[in-house]
Amino acid sequence: MITNFYKYQGTGNDFVIVDNRAGQVPLNKPTLFKHWCDRRFGIGADGVILLQSHDTHDLEMKYFNANGHEGSMCGNGGRCFVHFANSLGILKDKKLNFLAVDGLHEAKIDEKWIYLKMKDVSSLKKVGQGMADYEMDTGSPHYVRFVNKLSETDVWSDGRTIRHNEVYDKAGINVNFAEISDSKDVHEMKIGTFERGVEDVTLSCGTGVTACSIAFADQKNLPPGDYLIDCQTDGGHLKVSLTKTANGTYQDLWLVGPAACSFQGTIAW
Repeated sequence: MITNFYKYQGTGNDFVIVDNRAGQVPLNKPTLFKHWCDRRFGIGADGVILLQSHDTHDLEMKYFNANGHEGSMCGNGGRCFVHFANSLGILKDKKLNFLAVDGLHEAKIDEKWIYLKMKDVSSLKKVGQGMADYEMDTGSPHYVRFVNKLSETDVWSDGRTIRHNEVYDKAGINVNFAEISDSKDVHEMKIGTFERGVEDVTLSCGTGVTACSIAFADQKNLPPGDYLIDCQTDGGHLKVSLTKTANGTYQDLWLVGPAACSFQGTIAW
């Protein structure tokens, strides 16, 4: 079988994307998807995304981790998915609604940015030593720890230790380390993430920066209102807009950033 693929990246988080509306690629092929993600023997990527038809929504996104198995929601992958759908001429008025593993997502696109609406977050739990860290689900499970200097933090080693401890080892969790800007009135962070499924540090994580932005709002004890958080990852710049409600829930969450096609080709399998 010969399959056309498109290699995409969103702030350095990279994906193999296939237009699978004709159903050419079966969904139960973990060894195939793992091979495609292999950076030496395959194409090389953090994950595989299949663009699928859907009866009641514009499209469906199927996402598979680098280990070949279906993953939870991927924010950067979702933005790349929207950019790819737009290149196929599927978007109407630059807007799209699509189904992902965590439910329905709205999206829109302008000349520079992809806007992806994330799921509301109604609960975040303080965990860790001194209950200073955070745990929440933003479409994927995330652990957030604030650090004084991200450059002095071993994101791989410390992230791997938390991800494989006795609490998270079986189900897995993504681990984020965030450094808050020294400027009082600036809502800005630097973020590093160790991702489950990839089992390594990635250049960026969309659901991770969303989780860090929510944790930032709680850590700073921000009053109810609308906020825009700037997030700098190793792969580039992302923004998260959110509304903090009076009862402490987080709504109208939008992950905003660039996405681009790196190259396209065919692969035999």
